[in-house]
Amino acid sequence: MNTSDFNYHLPEELIAQDPLLERSSSRLLHLDRESGAISHDSFRNVKDYLQPGDTLVINDTKVIPARLYGVREGSLGKVELLLLVRKSADTWETLVKPGKKCRVGSRILFGSPDGTVEKAPLIAEITDIVEEGNRLVRFSCEGIFEEVLDSLGEMPLPPYIHHKLEDKSRYNTVYARYEGSAAAPTAGLHFTSELLEEIRAMGVNIAHVTLHVGLGTFRPVKAERVEEHHMHSEFYMVTKETAELINETKKAGRRVICVGTTSCRTIESAAERADGGETPKALPEADACAGTAAPGEYLLREKSGWTDIFIYPGYRFKLMDGLITNFHLPESTLIMLVSAFAGRGKVLAAYEEAVRERYRFFSFGDAMMIE
Repeated sequence: MNTSDFNYHLPEELIAQDPLLERSSSRLLHLDRESGAISHDSFRNVKDYLQPGDTLVINDTKVIPARLYGVREGSLGKVELLLLVRKSADTWETLVKPGKKCRVGSRILFGSPDGTVEKAPLIAEITDIVEEGNRLVRFSCEGIFEEVLDSLGEMPLPPYIHHKLEDKSRYNTVYARYEGSAAAPTAGLHFTSELLEEIRAMGVNIAHVTLHVGLGTFRPVKAERVEEHHMHSEFYMVTKETAELINETKKAGRRVICVGTTSCRTIESAAERADGGETPKALPEADACAGTAAPGEYLLREKSGWTDIFIYPGYRFKLMDGLITNFHLPESTLIMLVSAFAGRGKVLAAYEEAVRERYRFFSFGDAMMIE
C-alpha cells in the first residue's frame, strides 16, 4: 500500500479551531461497515446506537500542560519545550525547539521575567540527546513540580490549531484520571458526565483503559509505503477488572465498542489467543475490511507496558466490534486504522460526505461511529 492511498481533500476552513460550548452538541456521522451506508445525527444521540450488554471502552489518560516556553541561560534566546515521556521523578524526554543551541549541559529557565536563575521558578538542565534528537532534561524547582507545571505550562495543542485554548479542561475528557499524555484521546471529548450516566442506565458497561498518547500523534507518515512506517511506543495499562469485563462481554455475544483509536490500540495490544497460538498475519490490502475474530478466539489480558502497534488495512481485529472516533488527518496512521476496520473505500467515501456536509475536522471537530 502507498501512503498516498489514504489522502483526501480537506478545505482548511473545516479544521475546527475551538471546542464547542457544549461537548455533546457536535455532529455524528454513522457508517455501516458492511454496507457503507451513511447517516447523520447529533452526538448526544450516540446512545441510540448502543445496546444493553455492550461495553464502551474509554481511555482515561489525562493530558498535562506539557508545552513550556523559556529562555536559555545567559542568552535570553527563546526555547520551546514539549514534555514527552517521564523517565523518573525529575527527568523527562522532551522535544526542544530550536535544538541546535540546546546542547548537553545547557539550562533553560521558565517563568523568569529577567532571564536570571534566581527568579526562575522552574529550571531544566539538558542531560542527554537521545533518539531523533529528543533531549533528556532534569527539572529543578521550589515546591511540587506538577503544581509549577500547571501554572507555567500550556496544553500541547496540535500544530493545526492556531487559536489559544482559554480553558485547559476542554483538552481533556470528563473522565481523565491518570496524567501522562502529550495529546488528548479526542473521541472522548464529546462525552459529558450526564451522557455517560444515561448510557450506564441503559445497561451499557463502561470499561476503562489507559494509553498515554505520545509524540507520534503529531508526526506524519513520511514513508511512501505504509508497511515501512514505524510507530512510536506509548505506555498503556489494562486492569484485571477491565479484562474480565471485556472477556465477559465477548463471551455473551455482545459488542465491544472503543471510544477512539487509542482505546482500540490498547485492547488490541493486550489481547492474546485463548489457545496460546500465534496471531495469524493478514495480507495488507488497501480496501480490505478484515473483520473481527470469532468470539472466544482472543482474550484480553491484564497488562501494562509499551506498545508500538500499527494497525492498517489487512489487520484482523481481535476484540473490537465498533468504533467511535473523530475525523483524522490525511495520510495519518489514524485514518489507516479506521480504514482497516471499515475498508479504505468506505472510509474515504464517508470523509468526502463529511466534507460536503461541512463537518468540523480533527481534535475539536465532529465525530464518526462505525459499527
